[in-house]
Amino acid sequence: MPHPDTLIAGEPRFADQPLADILRQDGPAAAWHHALQQLGPARAAAAATNGFAVGLTGVNGSTFLAVDRFAIHSLCYRLVDGRLHFAERADQLGDGDLDPQAIFDYLYFHCIPSPRTIFRNVFRLPPGHYALYENGQLTVAPYWVPEFTEPRGPVSFDALKAEFRTLLREAVATQLDGSTAACFLSGGTDSSTVAGMVREATGKPAATYSIGFEAEGYDEMAFARIAAKHFGTEHHEYYVTPADLVRSIADVAGSYDQPFGNSSALPAYYCALSARQDGVTRMLAGDGGDELFGGNSRYAKQRVFGWYAHVPASLRRSLVQPLFELPATSRVPLLKKGSSYVEQAKVPMPDRLQMYNLLLRLGTADVLEPRFLARVDLGSPAAQQREVWALARAGDELNRTLAYDWRYTLAESDLPKVNGSARLAGMQVRYPMLDDRLLDFSLGLPAAYKLKGLKLRWFFKEALRGFLPDEIITKKKQGFGLPFGVWLTRHAPLMALAQDSLASLSGRGIVRPAFIRQLVDQRLQEHPGYYGEMIWILMMLEQWLQRHAPGYRLTD
Repeated sequence: MPHPDTLIAGEPRFADQPLADILRQDGPAAAWHHALQQLGPARAAAAATNGFAVGLTGVNGSTFLAVDRFAIHSLCYRLVDGRLHFAERADQLGDGDLDPQAIFDYLYFHCIPSPRTIFRNVFRLPPGHYALYENGQLTVAPYWVPEFTEPRGPVSFDALKAEFRTLLREAVATQLDGSTAACFLSGGTDSSTVAGMVREATGKPAATYSIGFEAEGYDEMAFARIAAKHFGTEHHEYYVTPADLVRSIADVAGSYDQPFGNSSALPAYYCALSARQDGVTRMLAGDGGDELFGGNSRYAKQRVFGWYAHVPASLRRSLVQPLFELPATSRVPLLKKGSSYVEQAKVPMPDRLQMYNLLLRLGTADVLEPRFLARVDLGSPAAQQREVWALARAGDELNRTLAYDWRYTLAESDLPKVNGSARLAGMQVRYPMLDDRLLDFSLGLPAAYKLKGLKLRWFFKEALRGFLPDEIITKKKQGFGLPFGVWLTRHAPLMALAQDSLASLSGRGIVRPAFIRQLVDQRLQEHPGYYGEMIWILMMLEQWLQRHAPGYRLTD
């Protein structure tokens, strides 16, 4: 088990000039030690910007850990015999004892959110948190929580636009740090903005890499080409095939330190690999723009549900809810939609965000073995989400939803997806959209500028109108979505890999064999896109287990 005295990951920066001088002259370890001595653990962590993870063990045996606000860099820890061990990966600290609750969390979230990891007694430091082990006591606490402020007086769109464009250019320049880097380019607003800003920051066109799929409704290459042409990039394309998945699923699944089910990991891997084969060692990614500036469709959807709260409570209880709860409403299309609306709208946030959770919709008792269910707390994921929801200091539900997504969408899913896939390809990734200056700008931007009525990321798009192509501004968000379910029904080797994986998983005492048979033999054919996602989640779990815990089986 690793027990280094010092672990420094990422490229921390300090706004405090004395600390910045120490960082420049003596390196990050010296700067961190000085910050810790002068400021204490919470303020020392808060003094750092950019992506980082730090672990320091002092001469007195105390240990300090911290990660950046989005956990771009990960840090895990385990307390053994009075010593706090730490490492970047959970599998460097685990002893093979897997936690059933973590497996349930994986099936619920399609990842295992911090602080839990797949290994019992191994924990991952949540984003914006520090840990201090001193005199036999372990403290884990946030050093930063999102705090949104609304402008008190009139705001100038033109002034905000100018500031925003400057911050974007500076963020890209900071992540380039005088070097050259290529860009992931999906053809969406964020990746297109980053690619365009490379030219603004350096005077030279970016090299861009895009992934396509030969599957209707999934391929976004046309928009990537529009952005590449508009900004004059050195553009590269790769079309992922079902055969690529068969070749790489085991390696990608096994490369993560715990089960990870974001299906975009495979396209991200091939995108990074394509760039690495061209000699690229660093790429810029656009992750974060949707979550900082209101670009996900669920933000508008939840606003619509929020309108229901403005109906007087007495009217909701006496008329609206009784009407739409009548069995006859399910037979009238318009009333059926109204019933669905009321059913969701009356559920408070953040629970409402899980109304269509795949595991819950399929039914935990139908999916999972009784002996497995007996060992887990089915309410644990919802309880954690409520805690995260309550943590942000926000007067507006939209901003609170953004902060929630900073944790669950970015820190727990999208960033590990890109980082893990890129690492396997031998690539470093930087995230200009998560620059601390852009984060601060988002925290102070009026909520109405992020979601104007039901217009997603209104300010972002209007501020970049004329910079981005109009086709990019008006397109719907898609990203590197994988047509896995569709390919399963058409590609025999991929189906064979999935069937073999699920057959092996069915013997581990986690998932009911009858559910697996029904999923593959019946439900996949009914709706490949929907049920294919569950097959992917189960397959990636089994592939990880085969690499890291081949003998694992839950026993009575």
